[in-house]
Amino acid sequence: MPLCFVDPADAIHVVSESVGREARRQLLGEALRAWVDEIPEDELRDQYARALAELDQDDLSLLAAWHSSMEVGHPVPSRDFLMGAFESLGEHRREALKLAAGFRGEDAVEDGITEDLALETVVGGLSSERLMELAEQALDLYVWDRIGSEN
Repeated sequence: MPLCFVDPADAIHVVSESVGREARRQLLGEALRAWVDEIPEDELRDQYARALAELDQDDLSLLAAWHSSMEVGHPVPSRDFLMGAFESLGEHRREALKLAAGFRGEDAVEDGITEDLALETVVGGLSSERLMELAEQALDLYVWDRIGSEN
């Protein structure tokens, strides 16, 4: 008999509150990746620009290094270069946005925004199907956390 919650979003929040810091951060990362996967193609560029606007120079450098692995030219850790190179990433544009959003999420948590608030913001924009997938991942993280990961 499968375990069923009334609402997958509630299950995700319950798991988030029940696990250690490392598992909570992983859950937030999974939620960010799910959110990026659901962004319509015509909104990717705008979301990427928003994510870049929030990044510091260290994060821009890391993202530029990733861009260099995609062979889009000599990487420059600047918003202008990264935005200019975005379209040339083709099928890897979502991956670039996932990285940028992940850096932005980490910075937000370090600046005092709670992981719960960040998770709530992202989870609120997911489809029912994606929420179910994320709830399954949350349960996997819960088990992983409870069987002895070091948090």
